[in-house]
Parts: sequence; structure tokens; C-alpha cells
Amino acid sequence: MLSVGLSHHTAPIAVRERLAVTGERHEHALAQLRALDTVGEVVMLSTCNRVEVYAAAAPGVPDEKATAAIMAVLAELGGREVLPHLKALSDDAAIKHLFRVASSLDSLVVGEPQILGQLKDAIRLAEAGQTIGPRLAAVLRHAIQVAKRVRTETEVGSGQVSVPSVAVDLAHRIFESFEGHIALLVGAGEMAEAAAKLLSRQGARLVVVNRSHDRGSELAATVGGEARSWDKLHDSLIEADIVVTSTASRTPVITKEIVKSACKKRRGRSLFLIDIAVPRDVSSDVNELENVYLYDIDDLSRAVSQSLAIRAAEAERAEAIVVEETKQFILRRSQEAVTPVVVALRERVQEVLNAELQRTLRSRLKHLSDADRLSLEAMLQAAANKLLHGPTAELKALAIQERGEEAAAVLVELFGLAEALHAVPKRSLLVAPEDSISSSGSDAEPDTSMRVTIG
Repeated sequence: MLSVGLSHHTAPIAVRERLAVTGERHEHALAQLRALDTVGEVVMLSTCNRVEVYAAAAPGVPDEKATAAIMAVLAELGGREVLPHLKALSDDAAIKHLFRVASSLDSLVVGEPQILGQLKDAIRLAEAGQTIGPRLAAVLRHAIQVAKRVRTETEVGSGQVSVPSVAVDLAHRIFESFEGHIALLVGAGEMAEAAAKLLSRQGARLVVVNRSHDRGSELAATVGGEARSWDKLHDSLIEADIVVTSTASRTPVITKEIVKSACKKRRGRSLFLIDIAVPRDVSSDVNELENVYLYDIDDLSRAVSQSLAIRAAEAERAEAIVVEETKQFILRRSQEAVTPVVVALRERVQEVLNAELQRTLRSRLKHLSDADRLSLEAMLQAAANKLLHGPTAELKALAIQERGEEAAAVLVELFGLAEALHAVPKRSLLVAPEDSISSSGSDAEPDTSMRVTIG
């Protein structure tokens, strides 16, 4: 398995927003990656804080060659400026990284619940594009199971710490109370909804401005706020005290000129803007205006680092779970890789022995009674088991030492087992609702199921 991409650990927001993909751009990027003859399977995860590709190289292609091809596509999508910020992992390191991402141990806010839903969305898009095969299917399902175990056995996700909640905490630095203040939400996505619920609970009056008026009205009704059309954005900036933006726009929707114009009618009142969108919704030069305070996703990162002490010990426990689960997955994968070869070898030996036995029973030993025939068959079965016990045990031991695939390949070639191995039937992996993760937070991602086809 391969992991290639960038995150808040490796790239500032100015770089991350160049590579961010949503909607049709996500589908196009996925198609580009799948079209590579060096890549066999691929899933692309794009969030505010990371754009990462999880892939399996095409059969016979070295991981290094597949990684280089993926990097070239990412450079085409985001420009060559993203290349120095890309991080590539392979094999065990890539598996562990995916498990950490799914468990929210690699998130900007450790323990936040949204990442699992975002990963499932990425999987659904990959399913729709038919880019998931047996290798990725197995590791993705296990990643979701690891995330569930982390959420169940630790308190790493306790409390309401999330990007929206940290944003609201920052607003309290300027407004002691939200009572009597207007909070404007620009955009009505998942982040906006989470922020709206927090602000509403603390007494703010909500105004929602969204390009889709129906979606804006739906969100406003949920939090007891007011929905306005997109052309009311400027007027709403005049009234608002707190602005939270989270649109999917590729360019800023709030510029310095718009805010400057609104400030002329605000009579010196402070305006607090929290931009949690990637790419950014608010031009960075807005911060130059008097009585205007702008925080973007990287500013939130610094605030988060000061507010997660309670989760530190739980994160250590969660990391231990990820390490344990990674080792178990790798061991099981190694053993499963040689199991079909063991089964095929036993069947081939049994097939040869049975054929010879039946030929002999029809000729030289045709005088034997039914009881003697059964005894002879049992003897041959026992002999085959004893003969194959040593090689089978040794092959499984080699699998643990990561030499199993090489040894299995030799057996396949020596005994002509390739045709038998190709006869393995297709099967399906299902992550049922009971296997998904529920969060104690009210803004958690709803549980959904994931189906991937193997074969």
C-alpha cells in the first residue's frame, strides 16, 4: 500500500488550498489517478487539513514508480509548488498512517469526529469510480475497525473539541457573551452546521447566507436562525459581529474591498471573522483593516495546540492501539497471502494421490473389500498430511518474517498452482452500521455503511 499527499503537518494553508479537491474536481482527480498504468487501486481523501492518496501499485510495478506517478498527478492538480510538501509512505508505514488518520490521531484537532465520515465519503467516491480492489478494501475496512476501537476504548474524542468549537472559543476572546450579537454563517456545509449549533446554544442570533437558498433555509430552520440569499452578503456583513465562513469556493468570497465597504457603516464595531474553508474564503489582507480580526485554519491550529492537554494521555493510549492493530493486520495479511497457496498445494497433492489410488484400485487392487479401500484412502490422507505439515508450518513462519510471498511464489511455480489460485470466487466486504463509529458530540458524522467488492 502507498500513501502520498500533504497535510497541515507538511504544508501551510496557502499550499493546501492549491491542491484541495471537491465535487467534480475530486472525481476528475480520481479518474486521472486510476488511469495511471502504474496504479492498480486508489482512494483520494480531501479535507480542510489534508489531501492524501491511498493506493496500491499495479501488479509487478515497484512502489517507487507508482509513487512518482501519483506525485506527478498531484503536481498537475496543484502546481509544482506542492511537490516539496508532499510526503510519501509505503507498506507498513502507509498502513499505520491510514489507521492514525481514521482514528483522528493525525487530525489538526486530535479526536475530532468528522474525519471518519470524510474517509467514508472518499471511499464511496472511489467505489462509484470503481477504483477500489482487494488490497485497499482489506486495509480500509480494518482502518474503520481500528477507529471504532480507539473511540470505544479511549477518551481521545471526549468533549466538544473540534475545529468549529475552537473557532467559537476564539470568538469569546472578543465577545464575553454572544447574547445580543449576530453570527453570520457564510456557507451551509458540515463545518458551518457544527459552528451554528454551538453559537446558537450560547445565545447568538444566527443569519445564514448560502449560494443554495434551500440548503441555507434548512440550516437556518435547524438552529432557529434566518436564511438570506447570496446577494445579501454585503448587507449581512454590516450587521454581523461574528462571521464564520466555510464555502467550497475556489476563490475568496469576502475581499478586503467588501469588508472595507461594510465597515464604513458599522460605526467602529469590531468584526470577528473565522475562515475554516480550504481554499480560504476571506482574503488575508482583510486583517489590515481596523477593528477587523481574521483567523484562518492555520490560526486555529495554533489555538488547538494550547487546548488539548486533557486528551494527551488518551492519545498515547490510542497510539498504542494503532501500533498493535497495525502489527496484527500486517501479520494476518501475510498469513492470508500464503493461505490460498497452502490450500491449493494440499488439493493438488490430494488430487494426484486420489487419481493414482483410483487407477490402482481399478487394476491391481480391484480385489480389495470396501473396508480395505477405505483404510487405504485414510492411510494416503494421513501420509499427505504428514508430508505437507512441515512445509506448511515453515511457509506460515516465513510469512511472519515477510518472506512468505517469495516462498509461496516458488511453490506456485514448482507445483503449477497458478490456475487453481485464479479460481478463487469473488466476495464482498461490508462495514455494517454497527461497525461504524458514533461520537458523543452533537456535530459528529452520522454512521453510515461501506461496501467494497473484492475480486
